[in-house]
Amino acid sequence: MSQPNPLQLSPLQIRQQCRSGAFSRNTSGLAPGFVQANMAIIPAAYAADFLQFCHFNPKPCPLLGMAATPGAIDMPQLAANLDIRSDLPRYRLFRHGEFTEEVTDLGAVWRDDLVTFLIGCSFSFEEALLADGLEIRNITEQKNVPMYKTNLPCQSAGVFSSNMVVSMRPMQPAAAIRAIQICSRFPQVHGAPVHFGDPARIGIQNINQPDYGDAVSIKEGEVPVFWACGVTPQLAIAQAKLDFCISHAPGHMLITDLPNSKLAVL
Repeated sequence: MSQPNPLQLSPLQIRQQCRSGAFSRNTSGLAPGFVQANMAIIPAAYAADFLQFCHFNPKPCPLLGMAATPGAIDMPQLAANLDIRSDLPRYRLFRHGEFTEEVTDLGAVWRDDLVTFLIGCSFSFEEALLADGLEIRNITEQKNVPMYKTNLPCQSAGVFSSNMVVSMRPMQPAAAIRAIQICSRFPQVHGAPVHFGDPARIGIQNINQPDYGDAVSIKEGEVPVFWACGVTPQLAIAQAKLDFCISHAPGHMLITDLPNSKLAVL
């Protein structure tokens, strides 16, 4: 029997597909109308520092929610019947700051002292851009959005510090200006772009070699447009060299039941 088309599934159905192992690819363009979230899971001993890091850096780390207690696997205010251990397509494991493994289920490594944080994702504002007639190149080319490390510093908090990671979408200059206007209404999913134009100005030496995700084509007359990216806290967590932590695999988000419209600021 053929598998259902992910583009036609509800957020709950996509999470159930992840839980069963039937879906493990990136989530760009899925569940139109619903918020997608970056995820970070860290030991409770560092949760207060990480919460402060998010508050200090709302552009790359717009906090959507935090587990009520250490070891909790649900977040009912954002997703029904959630099991954070299995309901994302792919996870990354880090030990002492080093990426060690990518998995599709956390059951074998889950600990009762782990605290889950969910952070706004740029995939959520892509819907608003598409609705306005703007092209999203990574969706057109069916790729994961390209993401880059930059020289833009974040404000440190406790053990956490890093430079910002950005995602990039190429656009004609007029479209870039329109994107700024649209995304300014969505501060909980990174808001307006942080830069457009020369990548070297923010420390990116080769636009065709992203640090995460896939390279996309940039056509004549287009400029790269950069948004703060929720992979930033992954970098901060890695640099803190915690004994153990978990993140989503870049581009493989948790799809929540929260409508994007709830995040728009009029």
